[in-house]
Amino acid sequence: QVQLVESGGGLVQAGGSLRLSCAASGSIFSINTMGWYRQAPGKQRELVATITSGGSTNYGDSVKDRVTISRDNANNTVYLQMNSLKPEDTAVYYCKITYRSSYSSYWYGYWGQGTQVTVSS
Repeated sequence: QVQLVESGGGLVQAGGSLRLSCAASGSIFSINTMGWYRQAPGKQRELVATITSGGSTNYGDSVKDRVTISRDNANNTVYLQMNSLKPEDTAVYYCKITYRSSYSSYWYGYWGQGTQVTVSS
């Protein structure tokens, strides 16, 4: 069993900032990639940012100048600092990890439940 606990979402005015956190726990041997995706109503889920265990990052084009992803490997936690938020950033933000379990040599993907971010104009 794997658990992802996401926090930090909420309502913010345009131009404001939010910091999302996602803590992974459970039967995890190691985590390769941790990341954030988002899905707005009526739209497909899209990449926000990912970070590997070595610290390599990848950002979605729509956010790359306004967000920073980081992680705490010792605590299996990933953070997303979002600045200069816009109404179009309103979406459910999902955490995703790629991990190897304690009982298998295979790598699995796992999604969190999502946290709502609403940016008012």
